[in-house]
Order: sequence, then structure tokens, then C-alpha cells
Amino acid sequence: MGGIVAIVGRPNVGKSTFFNRLIQRREAIVDAVSGVTRDRHYGKSDWNGKEFSLVDTGGYVVGSDDIFEQEIDKQVELAIEEADAIIFMVDVESGVTGMDEDVAKLLRRVDKPIFLAVNKVDNAQRAADAVEFYGLGLGDYFTISSINGSGTGELLDALVQVLPEIEEEESELPRFAVVGRPNAGKSSFINALIGEERYIVTDIAGTTRDSIDTKYNRFGFEFNLVDTAGIRRKAKVKEDLEFYSVMRSIRAIEHCDVCLLLLDATRGFDGQVQNIFWLAQRNNKGIVILVNKWDLVEKETNTVRDYTKKIKEAMEPFVDVPILFISVLTKQRIYKAIETAVEVYQNRSKKVVTRKLNDVMLPIIEKTPPPSYKGKYVKIKFCTQLPTPYPQFAFFCNLPQYVRDPYKRFLENKLRENFDFTGVPVTIFIRKK
Repeated sequence: MGGIVAIVGRPNVGKSTFFNRLIQRREAIVDAVSGVTRDRHYGKSDWNGKEFSLVDTGGYVVGSDDIFEQEIDKQVELAIEEADAIIFMVDVESGVTGMDEDVAKLLRRVDKPIFLAVNKVDNAQRAADAVEFYGLGLGDYFTISSINGSGTGELLDALVQVLPEIEEEESELPRFAVVGRPNAGKSSFINALIGEERYIVTDIAGTTRDSIDTKYNRFGFEFNLVDTAGIRRKAKVKEDLEFYSVMRSIRAIEHCDVCLLLLDATRGFDGQVQNIFWLAQRNNKGIVILVNKWDLVEKETNTVRDYTKKIKEAMEPFVDVPILFISVLTKQRIYKAIETAVEVYQNRSKKVVTRKLNDVMLPIIEKTPPPSYKGKYVKIKFCTQLPTPYPQFAFFCNLPQYVRDPYKRFLENKLRENFDFTGVPVTIFIRKK
């Protein structure tokens, strides 16, 4: 399952509350990861086992209302272009406003699924008031309250019906996506990588309408470069670059096996780069970090070491990720970048034989068992790797509820020490034996 859902609407209609509700409910259960930035405007959500990426367009607008008027049109246009489905949120308290009508006008021309969500409906009177939103010409609407969550179930049921199925295709060739902030040097990297056009073997259309894999054979490696519909450069995209590149990254990440996350050495591993890293990690993709424009950085004796340490601190707790210092300009270590990506790809599809896994892990667990909880001792008796496209392990024990995150991290680190999962997120489940 996959797909991108964008939430549009004017300010203060409750988009963020709704957005947070959708990703936190999941975060509370699935992603209990500390140190996740709170101010991001995209995340993963799932409903009835169907996963999708959620983007809150409103988060990208800074400025006063009149600036907003122009901004919202741009955002809606972007959402129309990039998302698979759109939730248009309005507010029953203020009724239909001029700005709502403008947005509706843009949306009526679109043949994508549009869900009109009337927010702040928390009593019968307000439900009756919501009728005026028929006037927007978008057909039926959903009444919700993003504060207490009522009505969101019906909306999500309808939403996941229309999202595209993105199967993780078992392709024989690794699929690499080059992601990063605007101006980090992504296109130059791809050009340096591909060299002359004559290296292109074939263009094969991806399974979804907007992901095209281009097959390359370079340096003795064959791989597909995930190109999300050849980034369409638009003149007007200048102001929206940040938002636009986020949408693009989400797409590229969903379709690849390994992300080559390119960052500008002079700017560092900043918030936006961390968000892309986080997204790739949440999607269980392999990751290679490429620090580009290394030729522009003043070198002292330990520069590489210090720089690496800084990045690793920002990535915690997932620090087992290759970091390469490259220069696209001088083609320095470009070959190494692809070689590393291929290794990460192999790590991601690695299967550890159950017997070997137990031979290695059980003695380690015996020596350092999970701490006892309220006088109860947890005994882990058996472990196995699950048959998923990326590394997930199940450890079976008598009292799974008493195994805490720190111990799961301990297990993950031991797995990494013994089986080399560099560059790949590893998931650990503790199950009842």
C-alpha cells in the first residue's frame, strides 16, 4: 500500500490537529522513537493496515493573510500535481469563506479523489450547519472533529479505498534513489554517475504512473535509478522549492530500496536533511549518506572524523549508516558511493538462517538477559528472521510486555555486530512464545 495524501485548506481550520492525530496515533503504537522532530509536516500513517504518507501543506506557509491568499493557490496546485488523494478541510464555525471557494474552484477541475472534511462538528446543530458546504460543488462531505476524532474513521475508510497499491516489487536489480535538499547537488551527482547518455541501457516504466526506473550499468554494477517522472522543473516552483522537494523525496523514497541521501558539506546535516533521513528510516529503506562539496570545506586534521561524529549524534539511535565524503565536481569517490549502495542493498535483503541466528544470539541473551521487572524474569527462548523484504526479527519469550526499548536496542546492536546490517533499519518484535 502506498500513496501520498495532502491536506489543504486555509489557516486555522484544524489541519495540523488532524494531521498530528493521524500520525501520532500511529507513532504512539509503532514509532516510539525518541527525538523525532515535532515540527515536520509530513509523516506516515496507517489505517486498517493500509499505509500512506501524509503531507500537511499548511505547514509551509509563513506570513500574513494576504500573502496566504497567493500561497494557498500554489500549495493547492502542488498538492493537485503531486498527491494521490486530497483532503480539503473547512471549518463549520466560520462557514464557507471566499478562500474556501477559491480552493474549491481549483479542486473542481481535478480528476483526483477529493475528500471534503468539515471540521469542528461536535454537536447536532453544527452537523446541520455543515449542509452549506454542498455549495462548494464538491459533492458529499465528511463531518469530523479533529480535536476528539469523531468522524475521522469514516473519512479514512473512504480514503484508503482510493489509494494506489504500491507493492514492494521484488526487482532483481537494486533500486537507488538520490534524495536531499534542493541545491545539494543531486542532479550533478546523477550526471556524474551516469556520465555520458550512452550508459543508459533502457527506460522501463515503473509500476506507478510517476516512478520511472532507469537502468544503468556502471563500474561493473547494474542498478535502477528511481527517477520520479523526471523532475519537472517549473518556473513557478522557485518559492515552493522546499515543499516541492519534500513531495518529491517522499515519492522517490517510497519506490526505492536504497536512498542515497546527498547533503551539502557547507550546510551540514540540518533539519530538512534529518527529516528526509527520518522518512527513509521509517520506510525501512537502506540509507547511504553522501557529504557532497567536500572540496569546499576547510580541512583540519580531524575534519572527517569530527564531521562524521556530528552527523552520527544527529542520527541517534540509528547510527549504523555509511557516511561518505564525496565531491561531485571532481568525481571524487563517486564509484565508492555506488559500491556502498550495492552493499547496503545486499544487507537489506540478507536472510539469516534461523539456526545460525539462535546459535549466535541465545548465548548473548543468556549472558545479558532482559532486566527483571517487578521480580519477574523474562526468558527469551528462540528467535527468527521474518520473511519480509527488509530485516525484521522476532524474539519469542514468556513475558513480552516486560521487554523494554533499551533491551530491544541492545538486541539490535548485537545483531548488527554479528551479521552486518550497515545502512539498514532493523525492526525487532518481541512475541509471546
